[in-house]
Amino acid sequence: MKTYELTYIISSEITSEEAGAMAKEVNSFIESKEGTILRSENPVAKTLSYPIKKFGSGYFVVLEFSAEPEKIKELGEKLKNDKKILRHLVIIKRPARTRKERKSVRKLIFSNEAETKNGTADKNLRAEAAEEKGKKIELEEIEKKLDEILGE
Repeated sequence: MKTYELTYIISSEITSEEAGAMAKEVNSFIESKEGTILRSENPVAKTLSYPIKKFGSGYFVVLEFSAEPEKIKELGEKLKNDKKILRHLVIIKRPARTRKERKSVRKLIFSNEAETKNGTADKNLRAEAAEEKGKKIELEEIEKKLDEILGE
């Protein structure tokens, strides 16, 4: 069984009680087709950003359910043939992926700044600065030797 999310818009011609009854009817249809309702929301009245089938508002319903893939076609046909449902969308709900934490330069900089405020990184920074000076001295010595070799 796969997990699906169904979103549909019910016409604003009917009352909110009738919209609630219609949502329960869709839920019972899913359960009759051996599906299980995982999460269901009550119909919410909203204004549409553009007219759908000449309606400017409707009741939005979102529900999450598990069912066999073969049963989804039957659900789609039922929703398509119902005149009170303006539009519907069924998508496969995939489990949320956990992202690996990336080590970014900003985090390292901020962690170094935090450590310097605490005083623990001051010693590390001083040691790094001393190593850099040692490298500069070595480079200067190498340049002098190159000048001597090339100058002769």
